Amino acid sequence: MTRDVLGIDVGGSSVKAALVDVASGRITGEVVSVPTPQPSTPAALLDVFTQLDQRLPTRGPVGVALPCVVQHGVTRTAANIDKGWIDHDCAGALRTRFSRPAAVLNDADAAGIAEMRWGAGRGTRGVAIVLTFGTGIGSAIFNDGALLPNTEFGHLEMDGRDAEHTASARVRTVEQLDWPAWAERVNVYLARMHGLFWPDVFILGGAVSENFAHFSSLLKSPAEIRAAQFAGQAGLVGAAMAAAHEEDMG
Repeated sequence: MTRDVLGIDVGGSSVKAALVDVASGRITGEVVSVPTPQPSTPAALLDVFTQLDQRLPTRGPVGVALPCVVQHGVTRTAANIDKGWIDHDCAGALRTRFSRPAAVLNDADAAGIAEMRWGAGRGTRGVAIVLTFGTGIGSAIFNDGALLPNTEFGHLEMDGRDAEHTASARVRTVEQLDWPAWAERVNVYLARMHGLFWPDVFILGGAVSENFAHFSSLLKSPAEIRAAQFAGQAGLVGAAMAAAHEEDMG
C-alpha cells in the first residue's frame, strides 16, 4: 500500500519538494523546485514550505532537510543558510504551521538515509560514508546501516580551509575546474576521510553524481566508490522517510 509523504530539501540555490511513497522510496508525481529566498530566514523559508505544501497537498506528515546540525528538531548551526536558523525550533514551527506531524534533519543525513534504505547503499554492511557535493559538502556515516547524525565532515580542514571551500560542486563551477582538476581535489578529501574512518564504501551524491561517468575513472580510494542512486533527489526522499518515522513514533 502506498503512503505518500511530503519531503522538502533546502539547498543553497533552490528548495525542492515532492511526494514520496515511503513504502518503496519512489517519488510520486512531479518534483517542484523554487529558488531559495534571500535572505533564507526561518520566516521566509516557512512561507516557501507552505507554498510547496499547497502545490503538493497531502494529509500525511511533512519532512524537511536543512543544511544545519539538527538536535531534537532544533537547528544548531547555519553553514549555508541564514544565521537566524541557529537554535531555531524548526520542528515546532512546522507542526504549528501545518497542524500535523513534522520532522527536520540535516540534509546529508536525509540523503544518506534514502541511499542506505532504497538506493546505492541498500544491504551494505560495515562502514559506509555518503558524501553530497553541492553548495557545500554534506556527509553521513553509517555502520551496518545505523546513522551517526550531524557529522559535518564538509568542514574538515584541507590546506587551511574547510574541505567544502576546496572541493564542493559549487567551487568546481566558480573556479571553472575541469573534471580532472576537480577530481584531484576530491581524491585528497577522500584520502583524508579514509585515513580517519576506514570506510568500506563511499557513496557520492548531490547533483554532481548525475555526471558520475565523467569523473568516476579519475577517483582513487582503497574503499569502493559508488554513485548515489537518487542523485540530487536523495534529500527530499530521506526527509519524507524521517517524517513517516516521526509519525509512527507518535
